[in-house]
Amino acid sequence: MATLDTTSGFGDAHASTNGGATNGSTPARDVSKASSMAEIQAILAQLNDREASVAARLDSLIASQNDLSRELGRLDLMRAHLGSQAITTRSIGNGMLSNAASTANRISSAVKRLDLEQSRVKATLDVVEQVVELKACVLGVTGSMGAPQDWETAAGYLSRASKIPKEIVNGQFAEEIVPTAEVPDPPNVTLESAAESLCGLFLREFEKAVKDGDGMRVTRFFKLFPLIERSDVGLDVYGRYVCQGVASRARSNLNAGTGGSERKEGFFYANALTKLFEHIAQIVDGHGGLVERHYGTGRMVKIIERLQLEADVQGGIVLETWGEERNIDRRLTDIKSYAFSFLVQSFLPVQRGHSATSRANSPANREATSAGRNSEDEGVDMKEVDGLLSEIAVMLGRWSLYSRFLANKCRDPEIDGTIIDEPPPLHLPPLLLNSNLSKKLSERLIDPFNVMTTFFFRRSVEKSFQLDEAPPDLSLNLNKPTQSNPPHITSAVDDVMYIVNKVLQKSLATSQRTVISGVVPTIGRVLGSDFIGMIQRKLRDESYPKGAVQGALPPEDKIVTFLILLNNLDVATDYIKRIVSSHIDTTSTTSAPLSMMNEESNSPSTPLISLFPFDHDSVFVSTTLKALQTSFETKTTELISDGLHVTFNNVIKPRLRPILADAFRDVDYLLTEGDLADLAREADGDDIDDGAEGGAAEKVGLVKQHFAHSWHLLIIPITRLLTPPNFSKLLTLTLNYLSKLLEKRIWSFYGRINELGAVRLERDIAGVVSTAVKDGRYGLRDAFLRCTQICLILNMDEDEWEELSGAVGNGEEVGIEWRLDADERMRAKAMMREGK
Repeated sequence: MATLDTTSGFGDAHASTNGGATNGSTPARDVSKASSMAEIQAILAQLNDREASVAARLDSLIASQNDLSRELGRLDLMRAHLGSQAITTRSIGNGMLSNAASTANRISSAVKRLDLEQSRVKATLDVVEQVVELKACVLGVTGSMGAPQDWETAAGYLSRASKIPKEIVNGQFAEEIVPTAEVPDPPNVTLESAAESLCGLFLREFEKAVKDGDGMRVTRFFKLFPLIERSDVGLDVYGRYVCQGVASRARSNLNAGTGGSERKEGFFYANALTKLFEHIAQIVDGHGGLVERHYGTGRMVKIIERLQLEADVQGGIVLETWGEERNIDRRLTDIKSYAFSFLVQSFLPVQRGHSATSRANSPANREATSAGRNSEDEGVDMKEVDGLLSEIAVMLGRWSLYSRFLANKCRDPEIDGTIIDEPPPLHLPPLLLNSNLSKKLSERLIDPFNVMTTFFFRRSVEKSFQLDEAPPDLSLNLNKPTQSNPPHITSAVDDVMYIVNKVLQKSLATSQRTVISGVVPTIGRVLGSDFIGMIQRKLRDESYPKGAVQGALPPEDKIVTFLILLNNLDVATDYIKRIVSSHIDTTSTTSAPLSMMNEESNSPSTPLISLFPFDHDSVFVSTTLKALQTSFETKTTELISDGLHVTFNNVIKPRLRPILADAFRDVDYLLTEGDLADLAREADGDDIDDGAEGGAAEKVGLVKQHFAHSWHLLIIPITRLLTPPNFSKLLTLTLNYLSKLLEKRIWSFYGRINELGAVRLERDIAGVVSTAVKDGRYGLRDAFLRCTQICLILNMDEDEWEELSGAVGNGEEVGIEWRLDADERMRAKAMMREGK
């Protein structure tokens, strides 16, 4: 047992040393846990195998020890050789390459010193050359200004000298080298003195050429100022020169009409202002190339600024003279004091018992019968106001073209040179925006234009209603033919809409955003308050269709007048749409541009962009015009709707119930087989009067005939008076109510109809519907869907009804959009069942 314990301990230690099993064998089992001799022998055999394996491994390690010792010896030998090589390399580097490195360093330093000396020599040569050039320029200027008096050559020498750096000209070297016995002064003093002398000489010669009117000499000396670095002086004197020409031309144009009738008639002042702008535009366009070429890009702007100052003066004179000649202040005072008596009186409450008399003696009728009207409008001549508006529109339009031309000329060339998909919006330059002429135009033209336009339009509306005439011989009697052509409207609509278009044309022709923002809303306000208001008052007070006693139909003349007034609103709405659309969508402009000013304007895609090129003014104008249309259409649509409801309630509605009652009088829907045969013959196209005596055959189709006769007597007179849009709206109201009456009539046959009668009822209802919707849209039949569905159910046999009821109960699609609910469908089916 002692031997077993010792072996067991060795086995445990050996297993622990070798990590359990060797060469992948199973781990050694604990001998202390063996329970039999066989297990102990198995453990012993396992330990013997492991011992043999370990011994074999130890033998292999011992056998390889000699090889390892031999390799280690070789490494020691290689290390010794490597050390000797490192020593040799170090000695070579110190003995041979150090000299080459020092030599290379010396050569590099020498090259750097040579480059430095070369750059200094080059700089010295440049200085010498510039000094030589400076001396040549000094001597050339002095020589040219001597006996030859060659001013162009002298200016050329000064221009060459200006390109020499100032530090060279003012340097000590130049002061020592350049002066000579003939020119002892330093070069900077000589050049400055020569430039001042030439500048004074050029000024004298320029002014002399101007005085003599020698354009060639003017151009000659004008081109010399930039050469002597006196560009500002040249631009200034040239600006004075062209401004003198502008002033002289403007005075001659203004004095051309002195003492004659030209100033009082036509567009004398508008033409004078146009000629002023054209003259300036010709100068800018014709001389711009010369200035840009000799003075530099963008220098023409200074000339334009001087020209604009002169334009402020001369344009102001034209406007002041125009205002005094046309008595603008007095006319504005008269306009502001105009009372619009007719409009005011028209909106006053009508006295009871005097409504017809007061309108018969209205100012409109008095004016029609008298040669003149002794009222406040004698102090304001509408023709003169119209002429002034036209003249102001021309002047403002020319100012806009002039502004656009100068804006294009003053545009930054760097922005114009960039490649972009869409050109930038044109901006009004500050020289125009802040000019005195711009302020005076706003004060003397734009403000009076807005005031006069408001008066002119409102007075035109008043005059139109004073002279308003209705179409003659209009009647509801079909036997009386109408002499006028549709649409049947009063003359005021055409007159007012003509004035609207005329005023908008003049306002747009000014190309002024301020004018549009003032005039267009005013037009909308006057149309809403005066035009629509006057029609509304007439609808309410003069032609309201109301019977003399309760239940009586309105008088025929009231109905006709009422319908014509509704036509006025509808046609006026259409006019406004067409007018606004024509000004927004058309491609033709309303003002002829100046040829010179229009050369650089962009090709417009719409007139608004052409007339309003600055910033986003065209978008604003388009929005303002559309707002006018929307506002007017909203007001007229509401008033038309109210008027059509009044027409329906007072004219049509009271007659619909009697028409249906008369159509279904003495109609029996409890038919026999003989009656069914008569229906079949009618369906085949037989004449109901041939061979038919009595019975239902005589009554077949009578419902449709009676209804059509009464319906046409009611609707046709209104149809030929109303405009198609108004009639369509009125017919919609009428058919909606008629469908309800017809449905009640169908329900009234409850219990009084059989299967054969249902066939006839369906034919009668179809005849009524087809007659009612004949003059309207096919979609109007939808109003009678409930009626037709009741007839459909009445004519279903039991199988179809049960199939339909089952499908609807199961939520299946039946191909019919029911307007009747389930109870109503059951009720419709029960009508015939109880009547069998």
